[in-house]
Amino acid sequence: MTYYIYHIPGKKIGVTRDLEERVTKQQGYESDEYEILGEYIDIDDVSSMERMLQKEYGYEVDRVPYNKLKCNEMNMKINVTEQTTTFPCPVNKLKGQLMDNRGMAWETEHGNVMITTSSIKWIMKNVKESMYNTERCYVYNKAFTRYFDNNDAHKLDNAYQSHDKLGGNLKDAHMNDQYDGKTRTGALVPDCGTYDRQKTIQDMCDDNTSCECMNPSQFDMIRDWADERGLYENGDTKTQALKLVEEVGETCRAILKEDYEEVTDGIGDCIVVLTNLAELHGVSIEECIEHAYNEIKNRKGKMENGTYKKD
Repeated sequence: MTYYIYHIPGKKIGVTRDLEERVTKQQGYESDEYEILGEYIDIDDVSSMERMLQKEYGYEVDRVPYNKLKCNEMNMKINVTEQTTTFPCPVNKLKGQLMDNRGMAWETEHGNVMITTSSIKWIMKNVKESMYNTERCYVYNKAFTRYFDNNDAHKLDNAYQSHDKLGGNLKDAHMNDQYDGKTRTGALVPDCGTYDRQKTIQDMCDDNTSCECMNPSQFDMIRDWADERGLYENGDTKTQALKLVEEVGETCRAILKEDYEEVTDGIGDCIVVLTNLAELHGVSIEECIEHAYNEIKNRKGKMENGTYKKD
């Protein structure tokens, strides 16, 4: 059996056994739009080389190596397109199928995903019935892979669980290698020296013995608090949006009363609700903050009646 490492310039580096099916039919690239970087017979060799080339070419390195994907030995025959993953059963029978196939992983256009106890909850909350066949259902790949980016959906390998070396429990660690320099929920990088996406948090901590970044951020603690109470499993964005309106109202009342302590408490409550609203929406609060700042950082305008108005 031959495995091919293919390169779509500016897009990705991947592995396949069938270039015509995977690259041309599924992804829409003709033979003159991609290049073959290598051919291998051993699946472990091609998996290792793929990740090395992804790093060398500056692409995001797959969190699940090719040799760990079970897409060629699946019991559940899914259909993966650029936009969606379709499951071969109706919604009311999907959870049982997912439970029976925990550990199954596959490649999408947006990254690799896996069926875990955690990701099953996300799938069941976001799955949609096929409009063409009620015996099929699907999820959107971009949203599913974003969930993996923003949550601890992959179980940590034992290799990353060295309590002594990291000086704490990785369940509470702020970052780790499988998220390629991001926090468990996509949060901002801690202040432990110059950030290098090619380094893991463990590397950076080893380089800086004074680093204290293994403590979870305030946002991580909020998310842990909410998760332990079932908010992400049983809550929804509408409820959190209404909660936000309530907290903003209380903060405004405190401002009118010039109650400093209540204003401080109200601002904190709003941040807590916004953190949970973002998580339920499928992004992290840190991503929202970064996006908002990038929108305003070069904005020109002037102060008018106590408000900054853009030009």
